Amino acid sequence: MRIVVIGAGIVGSSIAFHLARRDAEVIVIDRSEPGSGASSHSFAWINAGHKPPFAYHDFNRRSMDIWNRFSQQLEVDVGLRWGGKISWQSAPGPAEKLRNATKHLQSWGYPIRLIDAGTLTEMEPGLSPGRIEAAEYSEIEGHVEPSKVIDACITQVLNQGGQVLSNTELVALESSRGDKVQSVTTTTGDIACDAVVLAGGIDNTMLASLIGAYIPQQSSPGVVIRTDPQPMLLKSVSVVYLPPLSEQDKEVHLRQLSDGTLMIGEGSQESLAADDSQLHADNLLARAVQYFPALEEANAIPVPVGYRPMPLDGYPVLGFVKEAPNVYMALTHSGVTLAPIIGQLASIEIMDGTNVESLGQYRPGRFHSK
Repeated sequence: MRIVVIGAGIVGSSIAFHLARRDAEVIVIDRSEPGSGASSHSFAWINAGHKPPFAYHDFNRRSMDIWNRFSQQLEVDVGLRWGGKISWQSAPGPAEKLRNATKHLQSWGYPIRLIDAGTLTEMEPGLSPGRIEAAEYSEIEGHVEPSKVIDACITQVLNQGGQVLSNTELVALESSRGDKVQSVTTTTGDIACDAVVLAGGIDNTMLASLIGAYIPQQSSPGVVIRTDPQPMLLKSVSVVYLPPLSEQDKEVHLRQLSDGTLMIGEGSQESLAADDSQLHADNLLARAVQYFPALEEANAIPVPVGYRPMPLDGYPVLGFVKEAPNVYMALTHSGVTLAPIIGQLASIEIMDGTNVESLGQYRPGRFHSK
């Protein structure tokens, strides 16, 4: 099969990689450079934590379990680091919510447990946690470096004889037989194909409209910052959630990359934020310094606000669209966690013509045109 994949973020690259492993002839098209969209500013936390309902939580959990094998298949270090996540609360109300959330996830079989203050500081000696009303440890969580994953996927696609066209935009999807797309028209020419994968992130709504499909999204701006390289800060865990310093603040979360830089965000992974100023970056770092004094000499580096893929109902959109039965939609939030399982299952559906039962609730047809 000759398959065109539109979008070279972590989801599109994973799908392209899995298709190439199945001996498909893969052509990847990106309107900029691979990994320059949402993947470039993702916090890249791999988790299945508070993601209701259970079926969606379990979908994320299954993908977490695939990540080790996926990274081994890529044959290079992609910055995959396990160690778990710790968080705690210093006020009674939030502490009770944390305890209840922990019990709820335990009922789903998630490896999470409450820990005491001594265990918390033993795990991370550099912490100055202040008052601890309740603390938890989610032991199987981790993080990865999306740019390294994307580069590795693209390299494998090329090694399998595929093509990657950067700075190339999709203009039209041309149909001539039974509404199936026979070729794609791009800014650099036409490409004949047997199937098309739309993995363009926030652009997927517009791309779907080219064939009359309606795939609505929420606007989901997010902000993270980076620091200059620092000595190794985290000794045991891979992700830390820090309590707010006041009722006006949000939680701060951080992780450290293989080059020593830290990535810092605030609120939950769904929190909307658009302030990418130096002042805001300095404020985020200052809040982290309160808990990690070793960061006092670090410099905050703002990252431009990024717009994240976010289907209207918050859940993945996966599968062929009825308007063109050989066009496969791949749109999701939590793209880093879900990239391995989406790549694996999408390749089965595309190459084998099989409907994977676990994807039934995520089909594009659940949305109705305006």
